[in-house]
Amino acid sequence: MKQFALYNPTTLTEAAELLGADPPRTRLLAGGMDLLGRMKFRVDAPERVVNLKSIPGLDAIRETSEGLSLGPLVKLTDLAESPVAQKNYRALAQAAESVGSVQIRNSGTVGGNLCQHPRCWYYRHPDFPCLQKGGPICYAQGGENRYHAILGGGPCFFAHPSDLAPALIALDASAHIVGPKGERTVALEKLYRLPMEQLGVGLALEPGEIVGQIRVPAPKSETRSTYLKFKERPSFDFSLVGVAASLVLDGRKISAARLALSGVAPVPWRAVEAEKVLVGSPLDEATARKAAELVVEGSVPLLHNRYKISLTRTMVRRALLSLA
Repeated sequence: MKQFALYNPTTLTEAAELLGADPPRTRLLAGGMDLLGRMKFRVDAPERVVNLKSIPGLDAIRETSEGLSLGPLVKLTDLAESPVAQKNYRALAQAAESVGSVQIRNSGTVGGNLCQHPRCWYYRHPDFPCLQKGGPICYAQGGENRYHAILGGGPCFFAHPSDLAPALIALDASAHIVGPKGERTVALEKLYRLPMEQLGVGLALEPGEIVGQIRVPAPKSETRSTYLKFKERPSFDFSLVGVAASLVLDGRKISAARLALSGVAPVPWRAVEAEKVLVGSPLDEATARKAAELVVEGSVPLLHNRYKISLTRTMVRRALLSLA
């Protein structure tokens, strides 16, 4: 690991100023699960590291009349075990519980999970100058790609690894962002950009900007949500396909729906056309199957990941029917 200078700011504003002073050579440290791994294998070699753990209050979970507020340093274990999340934001608690192992959840944070870099093995290998690192090609397109994207791919085909992101998007969350030029709030799904829109990890953050808080609106009555994940190793793993669904029921019919996926696209994938079919329909097998077909409509699998199409259909159907 390359030697670096460590900074311990006491406010988010100070952290943003430190980060913004030299963005290409500066990185943020939250839980460290992603950053330290990249540094260890020389995929990332920052000269400056800004430690967010020196800022008080960023690990708080707060419930208000408007909803839930999460600091970027909330541990995944604390979120998974939060009585408020388990009762009113079930998909979020389930997503947090699904991440990695107990040891990872005890160290990993909300902000780190949302902002982690691609888990593509070509990106993570120091000897492959891939597109995301400024190289000429995406090696996964013609290489070993069984874990890569089937939707929204090109020119890069990594699959977004976050479990929390689709759950938060399904719950209509927003991100409060702090930067050198001030503060702003965006819908969480706007935090991500497809490779065809922006290379370089795909986070829609300006130089020096930091995700300072996640806000989840209070759910409407009769809201049901879930996060269902399929992974290769049952004990711990990233999702091959993860499905977050949030439905508002009016009797037997669905009056509102949000559906987002992990593991199938370079961003947390919002299934808007499937949502339209769900609204006004009964929550039954026929509706679930129709929505599942729409989710994978237009998918373009690579040589080794065609299995993700049928797997996605099955996971969407199971997630929806689990809320019946």
